[in-house]
Amino acid sequence: MYQVKTYNVISPVGLAKLPASQYAVNKSDDPDALIIRSQDMHTTDFGKNVKVIARAGAGFNNIPLDKANDQGTVVFNTPGSNANAVKELVIGMLILCNRHVIDAVNWSAQLVGADVSLQTEKNKNHFAGHELVGKTIGVIGLGNVGSRVAGAAQQLGMKVVGYDPYISVEHALQLSNQIPRLDSLAELLQQSDFVTVHIPYTEDNRHLIGENEIAMMPKGAVLFNYSRTDIVDDAAATQALDQGHLQLYVTDFSTQAAVENPKAIVTPHLGGTTEEAEINGAVMAANTIRNFLEQGIIHHSVNMPEMTTPMQYNHRITVMHQNVPNMLGQITTAVANANINIDNLSNQSRETMAYTVIDVNQLDGDTEALIKNLEAIPAVVRVRLLNR
Repeated sequence: MYQVKTYNVISPVGLAKLPASQYAVNKSDDPDALIIRSQDMHTTDFGKNVKVIARAGAGFNNIPLDKANDQGTVVFNTPGSNANAVKELVIGMLILCNRHVIDAVNWSAQLVGADVSLQTEKNKNHFAGHELVGKTIGVIGLGNVGSRVAGAAQQLGMKVVGYDPYISVEHALQLSNQIPRLDSLAELLQQSDFVTVHIPYTEDNRHLIGENEIAMMPKGAVLFNYSRTDIVDDAAATQALDQGHLQLYVTDFSTQAAVENPKAIVTPHLGGTTEEAEINGAVMAANTIRNFLEQGIIHHSVNMPEMTTPMQYNHRITVMHQNVPNMLGQITTAVANANINIDNLSNQSRETMAYTVIDVNQLDGDTEALIKNLEAIPAVVRVRLLNR
């Protein structure tokens, strides 16, 4: 029986998708799989028995991928599971900020006395805002969230421009042909009244929006970060607020620079925090784990190559290994020496890692010895034998 352990998955309803006869949840301190949300796995010791970590959400910077690679642990995220939740919050904040609703509500909460209605009528013009129709919003990143934000903003009557040098064919086809995709970040920044960021965090895009980029934006522009902390340089953003260059900085990440600046609006990481998004993420994570543990299928991994070939034979040998020369030759030689006929073989690589799947109908001989021989090959990090 596989052991699945959950870390801070607020609504693990999706775990019901795991057949009780094959999986036990939170029954072991040495689990085969982990489902997490924001648990910091850099400071959490997970043993080598952990074959898979599924992040119920899109971000995965809380998981040490180097360690996972070294021990053959496949790491999944659940892209798109909270995309609608993030889109709704961004659009909601876009409207609230442009109409000064937050300031108006805070002011109204302080009213006292019998002339409350009179005070409201007298002072409401202090909170006069603007309409979004005709304004330009620049969307950086046109994936699951960014494409939805772009579509919703367009429905509000805004002019939308996008920038994403890494957009997939799938997401490109989903975008309206009325949304131009610009060739450079600078071009987007220079023409946008609002800029919103929706890309995953990597070391390469740390402070993608910094002092120089903010200076390219029109005076009085509004900057949103509902992607990841450190993609925007918060110190540069708050300095631009103090200098009057930015009108507002709206972020989902509570950095010291942002929370201390009265012109910054900080929501406490609410982007994907809806009951529906949490259920979606748990369901997607549970199904991803099940497909991997039962069939060796890898889909939506952040550290291993894609391998979606279904298990159609009686037995499947999966080998995770470093992406170095002559691995296929060594693996197939070990299988042949065990007098096993290979019915199907698939191999995919991704950067430093590779994944080889061997399907066979009949296993004769000492399979334990075969597994040990495969594990003894230099650069092999994990071997599994799956049976239908």
